[in-house]
Amino acid sequence: MATLREKFNQDIVPALKQKLGVSNPMMVPRVSKVIVNMGMGIVDKDAQKRLLEELGQITGQRPVPCKARKSVSNFKLREGMVIGAKVTLRQHRMYDFLDRLIHASLPRIRDFRGVSKSGFDGHGNYTLGLKEQTIFPEIDPNHTGVSQGMNITIVTTAKTDAAARELLMLLGMPFAS
Repeated sequence: MATLREKFNQDIVPALKQKLGVSNPMMVPRVSKVIVNMGMGIVDKDAQKRLLEELGQITGQRPVPCKARKSVSNFKLREGMVIGAKVTLRQHRMYDFLDRLIHASLPRIRDFRGVSKSGFDGHGNYTLGLKEQTIFPEIDPNHTGVSQGMNITIVTTAKTDAAARELLMLLGMPFAS
């Protein structure tokens, strides 16, 4: 079975060249990186450690903890407290993650009818929000204490949202009709 990267190079690049009217294959839009953000809020150390481990299992890479920049007394937040985590995926890990997201995780969402078409930012990047991490097959829902959502941003080299949408559709992203 061909990986998503091989499928991109063999099938998607020629299709995008034809659809976008580009003669040079280097001008075809590509996915440059995938950023996965998980906001944890204020949780105890055990839950924080578990969420960081789960994000690492999902992405296959150690997450970087994000700390609060300012103290906010109304939220009981102190400067330097860990309130989130992020992972930036590139190259092989990025394609592996996209393959698992598109073909294994998104279909596991209850009453799934496709992802929103309004997640584009005007510059060819797409952001998708997930409500819980248990849709990924790497996570055992019985051992998860806290259900946590995440944002997934797919950064492309496309100049327009239409070109990025075409790229993601050819990669297999199930957009809602």
